[in-house]
Amino acid sequence: MEGLKDFKEINSCPVRYVLAVNDALNAISGKWKMPIIASLSKGKMRFKDMENNIGKITPRMLSKELKDLEMNGIVNRIVHNSTPVLIEYELSDSGKDLTEVLNAMIKWGLKHRKVNLEAVMS
Repeated sequence: MEGLKDFKEINSCPVRYVLAVNDALNAISGKWKMPIIASLSKGKMRFKDMENNIGKITPRMLSKELKDLEMNGIVNRIVHNSTPVLIEYELSDSGKDLTEVLNAMIKWGLKHRKVNLEAVMS
């Protein structure tokens, strides 16, 4: 209930509303962050598996974006003490909360594409 109260307060103040939107966008903006989050929404993954799932991302860019997502508390990096060392990535609780946003974006994207295709075809 506390989150709902905070949302109502922010929603009634244009400055706080815009700042909250900016906070969210700063954490997830960029070409590759949402595809990484989408990939990890299916569960823990190793670096190479993510690289294979996300077309055209370079290892350097994937590494950079994972570090940014980890710094923002969206992704957890898990180092297993084994030989060879096994490193996995997973969404944090905060990252898992983004799956609602991701699903809404997918629904909107499919609807938007359909509307645009119908406009082009007519």
